[in-house]
Amino acid sequence: MFVDAEPFLLDQHKKIIALAAQHAVPVVSQFRSFAAAGALASYGTSLTEANRQLGIYSGRVLKGTKPSDLPVVQSTKFDLVINLKTAKAIGVTVPNALLATADEVIE
Repeated sequence: MFVDAEPFLLDQHKKIIALAAQHAVPVVSQFRSFAAAGALASYGTSLTEANRQLGIYSGRVLKGTKPSDLPVVQSTKFDLVINLKTAKAIGVTVPNALLATADEVIE
């Protein structure tokens, strides 16, 4: 099951993960907090990188650059987090190749 970035779903992520665990349903989201709370994995924009870009833009605007003169920037850094504890609990085998590419593995 993929849980989208809907505010209601984000607020209920612990309940969603608990129910999914009861029924051995793998949960994936775009936020690391889901994987940390017990989802199988998360893959999404690096919030650290997005906040860094926000700081750069804010600094440029505060120094006088017109926002309309700034280029549009799209995220290029994505984080893959895999929760092996959850994988084991629901009987999912995560391939070694996927583990090798993960930014973080929760054991």
